Amino acid sequence: MKADYTATELLATVASKVLEDGKSVFVGTGLPMIASMLAQRTHAPNLLIIFEAGGIGPRVPVLPISVGDSRTFHEAAAASTMHDVMSLSQAGYVDYGFLGAAMIDWYGNINTTVIGEHDHPKVRLPGSGGANDVGSFCWRTILLMRQEKRRFLKKVDFITTPGYLTGPGAREKAGLPAGAGPYRVITQLGLYDFDEATKRLKLLAVHPGVTIEQIQDNSEFEILIPDHVGTTEPPTPEERRLLREIDPTGMAIGK
Repeated sequence: MKADYTATELLATVASKVLEDGKSVFVGTGLPMIASMLAQRTHAPNLLIIFEAGGIGPRVPVLPISVGDSRTFHEAAAASTMHDVMSLSQAGYVDYGFLGAAMIDWYGNINTTVIGEHDHPKVRLPGSGGANDVGSFCWRTILLMRQEKRRFLKKVDFITTPGYLTGPGAREKAGLPAGAGPYRVITQLGLYDFDEATKRLKLLAVHPGVTIEQIQDNSEFEILIPDHVGTTEPPTPEERRLLREIDPTGMAIGK
């Protein structure tokens, strides 16, 4: 039976549920914005949203074009600066960092810089922006991305934003805050976390209709599979209505 929701709507609702009420989140452009705005309109009304251009605690009316859009300051607690919000992260005041990625490895290192060699790339990607700072200093990093074998790699071509680097203890050895790092990965196939002992990517739940075989087939490396794997909840009619309210032109959600 055909689902009455789109893959993008499912991604947004699953991602929104990762965010907790009363926490703070440093939000990247696109679906992270939508998921954060949806969380604020549903189960997390006291979620403090932070944008790279300096908006702290806004109640954003509709989806901004970017993190620098003037709407990211709507009803904000502070119209601050990029320096200030980065300093908040470095000082340990931001609970979640919410990012997209082009490539990821099994330790949660992400690449948004180049495909191929850095000095002679096959493709140049947008780069870091504030993503390195967000992934380095926010306590828990959430990643939204498409899952394919060419994106889930044993080793990324370039580490734009650190995950667990080479495994347990590597972040701390590099001088990054102890206890911080990748927390969740959400793709069109499932929801993932990271194994506490090995720091490797581990499946938490599949989306409705997705199999374990599809999970493994769309990754170059072996994803850890626990004994119990859950299934994510599809969007409710009310969540779908709110998503259309957040993104009325279909800029990210689609028509």
